[in-house]
This record gives sequence, C-alpha cells and structure tokens, in this order.
Amino acid sequence: MIPFSSLIGLEECKLALVLSIIDPRIGGVLISGPKGTGKSSLVRSLYSILPDVNYVENCQFHCNPYNSALLCSECLEKRQKGDLNIKSKQISVITLPLGATEDRVIGSLDIEKIIGAGIEALSPGILALANQEILYIDEINLLPDHLVDTILDCAASGWNIVERENISVRHPSQFILIGTMNPEEGDLRPQLLDRLSLFAQAGNIHDLNDRIKIIELNLQQENKELLFSRFKDTDEKIKSRIKNARLILEDVILTKNHKTVIANLCMALKVDGFRGDIVLARASRAKAAYDARKEVSFNDILDCAFLALLHRTREGGMREPPSRIEISKLFSEIIEALKK
Repeated sequence: MIPFSSLIGLEECKLALVLSIIDPRIGGVLISGPKGTGKSSLVRSLYSILPDVNYVENCQFHCNPYNSALLCSECLEKRQKGDLNIKSKQISVITLPLGATEDRVIGSLDIEKIIGAGIEALSPGILALANQEILYIDEINLLPDHLVDTILDCAASGWNIVERENISVRHPSQFILIGTMNPEEGDLRPQLLDRLSLFAQAGNIHDLNDRIKIIELNLQQENKELLFSRFKDTDEKIKSRIKNARLILEDVILTKNHKTVIANLCMALKVDGFRGDIVLARASRAKAAYDARKEVSFNDILDCAFLALLHRTREGGMREPPSRIEISKLFSEIIEALKK
C-alpha cells in the first residue's frame, strides 16, 4: 500500500473515486487501462483518505443507524425499542476475489438449521460485508455476467436477497462499487458498462520526469514509514476536504441553467437513457462540494462530463461513445447559446 496523493498521472481516476466517496448515490466507478498503470495500487491507496462511517454495534451487516429504510430486521426492532448502540469506523475496501462463487458473493442459507430450529439462518457473503463499505472488483470484465448483474442490482437497490428452497432472506447492502479492468482482456457488456456511473482511464505516462518520479516512488516503498510521512499532510487535506464535502453536499445549488446545460449536452450527444444526465448532475454537485463551494460551476460540469459520458452508448448502441473532443465542442456551443 502507498499514499493516495503519491500516485502520479492518475488525476481523473482520483477525481472519480473522490466524487463517488463524497456522494455514493452517484453509482459505481470503472477504471480501465493497460496492465501496470497503477489501477489496483490506486484503489488500495484509498484507505489513507477514506472518511469514517457510523454503524450499529454488533450488527453483522454494519447497518447505518440513521437510515431507517436500510436497517436489517434486528436493527429495526432495536430502533423501535430505542436500543441502538452507535459506533464509528473508517470505511474499508472489501475485495471480491475473481474466482468467488455465487454463495460466497451473495451468502447462503443453512437449510438444516432452518428445519431444525425453525429460524432463518443466513451465512453472510461478501455483499453483507460490503454494506456501507467500498466493494472492489479487480478485472471486473472477467467476472461472470450473472454475478455482475447481481452486484449491480444490489448496488442500485441497497438490498441483497438470498433465496433457497422457497425461503427468502434479505439484508441491506449499500456500497460504493469500484471496478478495474484491462481492455486487452475483454470488454464489459454495454448494458453493464452503462450502469457503472463514472469511467476513467489509466494510461501510460510519456513524460520523462513523471516516469522518473514513479521509479523513485517504487524504490521508496522499501521504507514505508518515510514514504507515508512524506505524503501524510497531503492525504490528510484530501480526507478533510472529503469529510467537509459530505457535510455540505445537500446544500450545493444546481441552478436551472446548469440543469439546462447538462440536459442539452446529453441530448446533443444522443446518449441513451437518462442515467448520463443524472450522474453528471450528481457528480457536478460533488465536485463543487469537494472544492468547498455551494454552487456548481460550468467548469464542474465539463470536468465531470468526461467521467460521466465517455463510456455511454448512443442511439441504441448504434454509435460509439462520445470522444473528449466531441464533448468539449458541444459543451462550448451550448454555453455560447446560453449566453445569447
């Protein structure tokens, strides 16, 4: 593990991750790039900037005590009795192994225990551990489609449902989904790609000085204490900005003009559906909050458009996703038209 701020040449990837932490409702993040470009290292480095989260003590799902709509049955009962003990801890990164079985992911029911004791006995899976955490899937494009579908459905609803032998048990599972992939090893289906809200590319670095810095950073990992002390203040500042952004997020204003620009941009690009509009709006608000501003700027929208729209299907999948040049050109035209 290395400090978050020490990684070089991954600024858009960092921004996508930070925005998703500020507002988990944005949805998942997909980071794509060739092997050896620091994708996994970046995700592992998140622990140095992750904020704290509140949870119910002794709950196997770490329920959010302040969201009654996403409490397990036991916590709901405790809440009604006024018996919830609240604790806090830093958000964790839960890694889903590539070869994980369906039972390992969604959990399983102990049928013998149900029959013998007459109770619903759930053996929690990774989706239970991931509640209020970050769920990380490396090489997400190699994960079986049915598991990806299940995880994305769970991420959208906030609930995981385990069904066996006509018995159904559900538990809260609200997490930030982060996936990384090497496009040389295969693509995600367009339907799944569209549901991962933000997309960033980790590319090769061609600047000589930056490549020298990467070599030096790797050599410094032999002395972890010195490395972390060097970047501690920078990481703490990022962590503090994220914490503050989460506090002011709901107060950030997205004006009618901002909404008009977002809607016009998505229409001009002929992006399929409305997910692009919604993600771009949420990401722009999170970007403003991260900069400690309570109103979105047009620059926020453009910065976030590259994350929210570069992977979107268009005209029913008949056209390739938009390019940076196309997004920039249409954005400028929309802003100029708005000024007239």
